[in-house]
Amino acid sequence: MDTKYLTKAGLISAIYVVLVAIQIPIGQLAFGPIQLRIAEGLTLLPLVESAAIPGVFIGCLISNIILVSFSGFGLIDIIGGSLITLMAAYLTSKMPNKILGTLPPVILNGLLVSIWVSYFTSIPYWYTVLGISLGELISVLVFGNIILIIYKNIFRKGYK
Repeated sequence: MDTKYLTKAGLISAIYVVLVAIQIPIGQLAFGPIQLRIAEGLTLLPLVESAAIPGVFIGCLISNIILVSFSGFGLIDIIGGSLITLMAAYLTSKMPNKILGTLPPVILNGLLVSIWVSYFTSIPYWYTVLGISLGELISVLVFGNIILIIYKNIFRKGYK
């Protein structure tokens, strides 16, 4: 790995953490049964930037460590949620376009994160799946596309 790759991964990670941190004052919107985590828009970035894969993973890991005191979901959310983000970022990087690139983070977060969020909140699993999936879809579609446009303008690269 070269310095440029590590720098990009570090910046993406830091941006993820900052985007989660600015949501903390609004309450559980970043980590509850209805999640609209703005930072999850970064999960589309692996379509055009391989450094985004470790970047969003580390950013999510740091954010989940910070949020554990707010959410009460514990180690499962820190490790499990971060690994799900890593899997979603990797799968997104293999997608041929933005539409299909949206699917891994939405499906994985919706189906898997909902397992422990539902358990700890006592909200039925399928309602939690709906809340997390819908929030993830909005984050990826709205914020993800904004991030791709900004990235394209900064680095003058085309995207799929």
